[in-house]
Amino acid sequence: MKLLSDQEIQFFKEEGYLIKQQVMDPNLISLARERLWDNASDRMNPTDTGTWIGPIEEHRDDQGNVRGGYSWKYRQIGSQKWIVRMLPRDPTIWSIAEQLLGSGKVVIPDRIRGIYCILPQGDLPEKPTTCHTDGHPFHLGVVGYIDDVPPNGGGFTVWPKSHRKLYFNYHSSHRNEPTDQHEKDIAYFNQQTYVDCHGQAGDIVFWHHRLAHAAGHNRSRQIRQAVLYDFRRKDMDQVMKEPPSQDMWRDWPGITNLRRNVQFDQG
Repeated sequence: MKLLSDQEIQFFKEEGYLIKQQVMDPNLISLARERLWDNASDRMNPTDTGTWIGPIEEHRDDQGNVRGGYSWKYRQIGSQKWIVRMLPRDPTIWSIAEQLLGSGKVVIPDRIRGIYCILPQGDLPEKPTTCHTDGHPFHLGVVGYIDDVPPNGGGFTVWPKSHRKLYFNYHSSHRNEPTDQHEKDIAYFNQQTYVDCHGQAGDIVFWHHRLAHAAGHNRSRQIRQAVLYDFRRKDMDQVMKEPPSQDMWRDWPGITNLRRNVQFDQG
């Protein structure tokens, strides 16, 4: 099933991310919000927005329900079948992952990272937003919103085109083995313009594994609620032993096939 247009694939290739609107099942989204609040801190009331403002003073990890500061990561829920079906096994999302990474080439998801929340900062003085890359091996990330995320509301934040430089700043194609150049380039991108991927419940953001990104600071009055998953190909154990390929899209048939089609059309 081809779900991304050639223009969307080209945008992802050039910019390193792609937003798709209103993809996830609304009924499962509602269930996710309910389960999140069932496991909230005792001081937080779902009907009193004043109790949502951070920080959570005491850092606690209650068997995968991690709370502290302005962060709340409900990881324990990540293995439940319905939440896996909501994000990586959603027919549209799964088909797009296979379109990009190859049909039959992608590891079948059995859990997600969890529900990741960013609490409102209230009157805290505004801080600069700085980027990073993730250290664990995967190919394609996806972030899904289970509630509306307004501008400056802690949305997934990306530095466009950064993947095209940062991919080569590692000794391994996928492991966390940065070269000395990596820190310099992160400092460079921290001076560049970023994109706040705000959106509505059901929206998703696909992103390349070496894209510079961050969870934005939440200057709104509501909690940023997102689910995350990392797609990887079945040959990851082998390819992550290798250095970055001269062709950074070698393992992305959806990208390489697009290039071949363009070359063919041009004669």
